[in-house]
Amino acid sequence: MMVLLLLIGTFLIALVVIKLVKGKWNLTLSGCIGMSGMLLFTALGHFLFPKGMEMMIPPFFPFRLGLVYFTGLLEIAAAIGLLIPKYRRITSILLIIFFVMILPANIYAALHHINLETATTDGKGPEYLWTRIPEQIIFIAWVWFFGIRNKAKALSWQP
Repeated sequence: MMVLLLLIGTFLIALVVIKLVKGKWNLTLSGCIGMSGMLLFTALGHFLFPKGMEMMIPPFFPFRLGLVYFTGLLEIAAAIGLLIPKYRRITSILLIIFFVMILPANIYAALHHINLETATTDGKGPEYLWTRIPEQIIFIAWVWFFGIRNKAKALSWQP
């Protein structure tokens, strides 16, 4: 839930700052800044809690620790790509695919009570999915709305 609050909070701050600086609202840029902020925050977890993140990946995957670091770097690259209009659409498409692909790791972690911060099995468990899956859907919809839907022009207006 914290990442959702971070996403919305960063979006609102960006929206107001852009209005103050540019004199008009820019929903598209603000939405991309919000998602970028969230992605940078979640990427940080890959480097602060690599063992716990590794535990989230089912054991049949090879090079799990390397995959943790790689996906952290992907999140950083996506955060940057969303802020560059030329790359926003392709970044958004790839990010939606990424969000779909990481959902099984979140399900696995919940079913095995993985606590990614402590790298133990005393995590929240399956009830965590009641918030995590809807969050994932919101992230996908957010990226689609701000990164793909508005490919022709940025959503901005002057009141």
